[in-house]
Amino acid sequence: MPKSFLYVLVTLLLLQGCAEKKPYHYPNYDIIKPKPVCKPNRKNIQALLDSYLGKPYVWAEEGPHAFDCSGLTYNIYNKMGIEIPRTASEQAKVGKRITYKDLQYGDLIFFGSTNKHSKRITHVGIYLGNGWFAEASSKKRRVALTNFKEEPKYMRRIKVCRRYLSLDERKKYMNCDAPLQEMEETSMRYTTPWTPDKGLPKHAVPKRG
Repeated sequence: MPKSFLYVLVTLLLLQGCAEKKPYHYPNYDIIKPKPVCKPNRKNIQALLDSYLGKPYVWAEEGPHAFDCSGLTYNIYNKMGIEIPRTASEQAKVGKRITYKDLQYGDLIFFGSTNKHSKRITHVGIYLGNGWFAEASSKKRRVALTNFKEEPKYMRRIKVCRRYLSLDERKKYMNCDAPLQEMEETSMRYTTPWTPDKGLPKHAVPKRG
C-alpha cells in the first residue's frame, strides 16, 4: 500500500472520529436511531415501555430521555431490531392492517381528527389490552397510559391499526401500503438529544412560522 494512500486514509479516519457533535436545539429534527438491545417479543415491549413511563413529552425526540408520540414507538420497535419509520404518518403505512377488535398487546393505533373523511395521521399509541394504550402525550406532557372508556374521543379519532409482530412472535409484518418518505438517521455520536437539564420547552408543539 503506497504511503500517500495510507496517509490519506488515516487522515480521513481521524477527521471522522473528531467530527463536531451538533449541540441540542429545540426542536431537534435529527433522527437518533437506537441500537437493537433485545429480541422482538411482547415481553420486551413491556419492559421497554415500563422504563419510559413518566418520561417527558418533547416534540421530535425519540429518547432516551424524552419522546414524542412516534418517537416512542420508533424507539421501542427499533430497539427490538424491527426497523419502522420515524413519523406516525409513515409508521401507519407499514405492517399488517388489523381492525380495532383484533388488537393485541404491542399493536399500534394511529389517530387523526374526528372527521371521518380525513385520512391524515397525527398521533400514535401502543395498545396494551382492555382498552388501554400507551402514548407520549403532548396534552399530559409525558409518556402515559390512557383508556378509551375514560377518554372516548380517542375512539372517534382512530384511523388505522397496525401489527408488526405476529402473535406467535415468529414473523415480522413489514409489508408497505405506499411509498415511504426517505428520512436520514444518525446517532448520538453526531447530534445531541434533549436531556433533563435543558428543561421542558414552553410549548409542547413548536409554533410554526
